[in-house]
Amino acid sequence: MTLTVDADVARRRIEELLRENEAQILQRWHLIAKASGEELTEIFRSLLASLEQGSSDLADLRGLLAELSRTRARQGFTPADTSRAVFGLKEALYEVVEADGAPDALRGFIWFSRLIDDLGLFTFESYTTARERIILDQAEQLLELSTPVVKLWEGIVAVPLVGTLDSARTQVVMEKLLQTLVDTGAEHAVIDITGVPAVDTQVAQHLLKAVVAARLMGAECVISGIRPQIAHTIVTLGIEFGDIVTKASLADALAYALRRSGIEVIAPKATRIAVRTETI
Repeated sequence: MTLTVDADVARRRIEELLRENEAQILQRWHLIAKASGEELTEIFRSLLASLEQGSSDLADLRGLLAELSRTRARQGFTPADTSRAVFGLKEALYEVVEADGAPDALRGFIWFSRLIDDLGLFTFESYTTARERIILDQAEQLLELSTPVVKLWEGIVAVPLVGTLDSARTQVVMEKLLQTLVDTGAEHAVIDITGVPAVDTQVAQHLLKAVVAARLMGAECVISGIRPQIAHTIVTLGIEFGDIVTKASLADALAYALRRSGIEVIAPKATRIAVRTETI
């Protein structure tokens, strides 16, 4: 029973020191954490309010710490720096406890240190989660930017692919291609793989999925950019494109799509320029 009473007394003493020395502790904590004064002040007062109310879940405080973690993740701080910003409150309070020197204050500081350690670990975990979310969002944005669908002609669209084609990117290609077909009403689509470094069985399967998806929307697909090295690989691996039309270049694919659309492409005649040289 004595231990419980002593623990409660020690906790109340810490609460008193936090409340009585708020300005001094906050000033010292700002210097240690190198963080926004407004952020730390809000966290400090939320902590103090929870302690005074005897709350154990600290939900509001954890929400503020999670927001601090997300903000610092976006600003490029490391998880260690973010956690140390929270741990710095222990150092700021210890100076006050040391000056007080009362046994209850020293025992209470041990309890307070454990509380801040838990909050610091929570901040670290929140930072990691926020950073992973940011990386995933950036990866999705890069996929969107690296997979444009452009209109080449009335009724003809093209998807110029650059880099490796994996399952995630294939999904983005199909979604953007199908949406463009719906928006434009195009009947012909050119999938250009000039920028794809290598074509293996997996890449071929991804291309076939995109072609089948486009066909289901009523569009005819042409695959362009079949370089000699890629043609040799396709033959060696025994990959079958079936009745899918393939062309060596994007220009050839566009010419084919134009002809299928009923547009005849005629190359202009070469113009001869006569040069007369006079001898003086």
